[in-house]
Amino acid sequence: MRRRGNSSGVVGLILGAVAIGAIGFMAFSPLFEREDPKLTISRDGYWNFQDPINVDVEDISGLKSFTATIVGPHDEWVVVDETTPSKETKKNFQILPPKGKRNAEAQSVVLKIEATDNSLWGLFMGNSIKKEVTLVIDQRRPVLSVIASSYKIQKGGSAIVVFKAEDDQMESLKIETTIGKTFIAQPFYKKGYYASLLAWPVQSESFSATVVARDKAGNETRGSVPLRLKDHAYKVSKIELSDAFLDGKIAELASVYEQTVGVNDRLEQFRIINEKVRADNEKVIHQITSKVSNTMIGDFRPVPFYPLVNGQKVADFGDHRIYSYKGQENVSQAYHMGLDLASVHLGAITSSNGGKVVFSAPNGIYGNLPIIDHGFGLYTLYGHCSEVHVHENDTTQAGQEIAKTGMSGYAMGDHLHFGILVQGIEVRPEEWMDSKWIADNITSVIDTAKMFIDQQ
Repeated sequence: MRRRGNSSGVVGLILGAVAIGAIGFMAFSPLFEREDPKLTISRDGYWNFQDPINVDVEDISGLKSFTATIVGPHDEWVVVDETTPSKETKKNFQILPPKGKRNAEAQSVVLKIEATDNSLWGLFMGNSIKKEVTLVIDQRRPVLSVIASSYKIQKGGSAIVVFKAEDDQMESLKIETTIGKTFIAQPFYKKGYYASLLAWPVQSESFSATVVARDKAGNETRGSVPLRLKDHAYKVSKIELSDAFLDGKIAELASVYEQTVGVNDRLEQFRIINEKVRADNEKVIHQITSKVSNTMIGDFRPVPFYPLVNGQKVADFGDHRIYSYKGQENVSQAYHMGLDLASVHLGAITSSNGGKVVFSAPNGIYGNLPIIDHGFGLYTLYGHCSEVHVHENDTTQAGQEIAKTGMSGYAMGDHLHFGILVQGIEVRPEEWMDSKWIADNITSVIDTAKMFIDQQ
């Protein structure tokens, strides 16, 4: 009897150890993970009953099953029923209306989703999550019409478009282009109307723009901006680098720019300054000048820009500069994205149009650089200044002296690098310095649009 009791005790200890081990295994093994799957649904609130709703499911143990059901007032459709276990930790499902149903009769539907993972937790049933989303059905596209625009746009130049866009549930309103740039329209004159300046970059061979209005349900309306394209031939300059230039200005700049730290080769220093430093500096400029106000603008009538009295052009906008050195062709290249003007030593630089100073600091090759926001996505910049008289957030008045010309940054002589940008894109300053061009391409379009709007 005593032996039998000892045996029972040993068996009990073994069973207890096994039970503890099993509990420990279940507690810490990934096979028994206890986290519910995570769901991300691409649409919430509205649906056009046509575009797919994307549901992303994530779970570390993979997915055992997924179902999606659309429930209407009188019908119920299982639109996804996935019961094949998968070890993938992330899966995407597209929810579409049931076959043969593209026009919704109901004002709203309920989307029911249930997902279960491959975990052995819960008596091997796995972890499950259920979610219900009520979606208002909206199959009406936004109202969109282009009412006025510039007749043409020149390569490297600017244009304007005014359009009407209405939808009670408008989600986004933008102007897409073939250059990869999206322009943002500003509310204009009266509710439901918008306007934007456009820009065709000098480096792009072609250009077109399309207004895109999209509502919260996914309905979209597109309208092309009718612009006649006018090509413009820009200068190509082949420049031979000299030892004096490399040992002088380039060595001077290389000693202060962090991008050239540890670089001793003179040509490599030049490449870095001409390409890498330039790109870094232009990135700052583009970020600052890409902003557009969302407040309504009632009018826009800039006067021609004349930043330097009696200033003579010493370098062209859009000049494609290709450098060589002692028989080495195409050592480096860059585009000159401003107009260089010179008059007298330390000449007075004025802001022809009022605005807000959005940047006033040294910026690499541009030297001391004030940038002014004139509204409506139009900015001016003034490079290589010897001294700057305005600070960030200052408001400038038309005709106010803002700086003096100089040689700061990548400049070989006292001059002004004058640049104009439209929503972060450099454009031909000559256009905005021409009163006739402004009247024909900007203000007359605005006048035509306002006349049309007033008649509605």
